[in-house]
Amino acid sequence: MSVLVVDRIGVSRGGRAILEDVSLTAGPGDFVAVIGPNGAGKSTLLSALAGLIVPAKGEVSLDGIPLNRIPRRDLARKRAYLPQNPVCEWPLSTERLVALGLTAHLPALGPLPPAFDGAIAQALADHDLMDRKDQPVTTLSGGEFSRAMLARALVSRPDIVIVDEPVTGLDPVHAFAAMARLAAWAAQGRTVIASLHDLTLAARYAGRILALKQGRMAGEGALTSALIRDVFGVESDVRGSGATVKVDFLLP
Repeated sequence: MSVLVVDRIGVSRGGRAILEDVSLTAGPGDFVAVIGPNGAGKSTLLSALAGLIVPAKGEVSLDGIPLNRIPRRDLARKRAYLPQNPVCEWPLSTERLVALGLTAHLPALGPLPPAFDGAIAQALADHDLMDRKDQPVTTLSGGEFSRAMLARALVSRPDIVIVDEPVTGLDPVHAFAAMARLAAWAAQGRTVIASLHDLTLAARYAGRILALKQGRMAGEGALTSALIRDVFGVESDVRGSGATVKVDFLLP
């Protein structure tokens, strides 16, 4: 399994600093939830962790090798990345969309090898999509499409999974199922890094919280009322532990 190290990275766009002096180490068994208000830099951070952005300062490395020095195909075999608000305008079947998650493992030419049929079927079943496998993805509901994209990210069983708002648009049953699956993924010795707006889900399922505020780290570790106050500027009541944690926001 692999270790991802973020060493004091900075990212700027349009002359504005989006991230500044952010560090993180995540390895086998880690489930890190990235939280913060809109515009805090969460999506930019996840893009940098996935190797899609080269930081202007600092470095992101995988097993000691800077991401920009790892061949793209090799990187794709080790990590999966699911962006926020993904789209697909082609009327692919749901099954074919999920199969695209295996692209880095497939031969350059020819049809999909039968050896991958089991992995695709399992990913469809895990995400409650077997009855949608032949349906064009352009006709899926928003929640069904989100589940299909998460299935696509996980179908190759990568060492590292980086997902940006994976439960957006999901009903409570499927949101809990998606989070439980990601937590189980980490428990199997893989690494999961997810940005989340639902703080209760973040506290229940992630082992670590990384909070961003205005592009900088505002805290790392457990979710507390003090951290929520500092990052979001609201009062809250954080009760329970583990799977029973609940975050209530208090009126001013």
